[in-house]
Amino acid sequence: MTKTQAPRARELGIPFTGTPGDFNAITDVAGVLVGYETLISGDGPLVQGEGPVRTGVTAILPRGRDGVGQSVAAGTYSFNGNGEMTGTAWIEESGSFNTPILITNTHSVGACHEGSIAWMAKNKPNFARGWMLPVVAETWDAYLNDINGLHVRPGHAVKAIDAAGTGSVAEGPVGGGTGMSCYGYTGGSGTSSRLVRVGGEEFTVGVFIQANFGDRRELVVAGVPLGDRLLEDNPIEDPEWFATPGSGSAIIIVATDAPLLPSQCKAMARRVPLGLGRTGTTGSHFSGDLVLAFSTANQGTLNSRMPDAYDPDVEGFDTVSAVKWGLMDRFYEATVQAVEEAVVNVLVAGTTSVGRDSHRMPGFPVDRLDELLGDRLEGRVGVPS
Repeated sequence: MTKTQAPRARELGIPFTGTPGDFNAITDVAGVLVGYETLISGDGPLVQGEGPVRTGVTAILPRGRDGVGQSVAAGTYSFNGNGEMTGTAWIEESGSFNTPILITNTHSVGACHEGSIAWMAKNKPNFARGWMLPVVAETWDAYLNDINGLHVRPGHAVKAIDAAGTGSVAEGPVGGGTGMSCYGYTGGSGTSSRLVRVGGEEFTVGVFIQANFGDRRELVVAGVPLGDRLLEDNPIEDPEWFATPGSGSAIIIVATDAPLLPSQCKAMARRVPLGLGRTGTTGSHFSGDLVLAFSTANQGTLNSRMPDAYDPDVEGFDTVSAVKWGLMDRFYEATVQAVEEAVVNVLVAGTTSVGRDSHRMPGFPVDRLDELLGDRLEGRVGVPS
């Protein structure tokens, strides 16, 4: 992945608790890949089907491309259900999934679903001879994007999967997050990670968010309420476009290499709203905030839909290891910390975005950090003067 050129929240001196991994990204979890396909074209008045286009696709591969088809333990949580994430009925049933995760705009779920199947049919034909239940999630980008033009096609989902890589992850308005807003600023993609020590071993919790939520008045950064000081230049106050100022949605993916049971993944997913709440949101009715948490440990188990499951002569038992429930607090803490930082990383990465009908979403005022946070800031680099 290509790292965004702008300094991230920590580099700007914004303080966070916890120790991140090498890239401070979901890709710190070994094997996890992230890829984008970003679609930007056109300016000016909307012509449905032609643009302007400000959208895309994000792909997250829990076990990399080679590992598609190998199940991971998983759990989901709906903080607010005004949104969509396909495949969750099967995850609830089996506690696992084995496809790429795709995130896009609200009206492009179908195209990405089709693209995921096309990629698997081509690259994993043995796996694809059975039935497939891709995971595809969405947030709404119609303020900046010609959402009804259906510009995301199955091939774009394929490209995002093929582009997925490890290392640093670009943030802000890229991939599925291209046309999004967060607290009335340019939103989009963000990530962070935390290291956790349990039983003499070190594990990683990584978070990725497609952020399209938040009422500007509620915004909190590093424990400092900023909303009332940033009320100017706030497009999401427009009632013609936003049902409430906090409407939008957030898709949050939590990954870990710690051995967790599906029920423990679900418990970790339920802690995500606590991290969102640290940034100020109280959770709008019109914001679909959906979470998927998974563990890459116990590889080779939980394969309830692998081809060998169709062989009547195959019998046996899965044997898995799991973190003791009494130690899960450390993973909850890491999740909450990483979610908070991922949201702020989204904000500081976003420059002003202009889309359909010249609608404009301002970038977060990084140049005002000294004024806004004062002595809360730590030693930092790259703060504009």
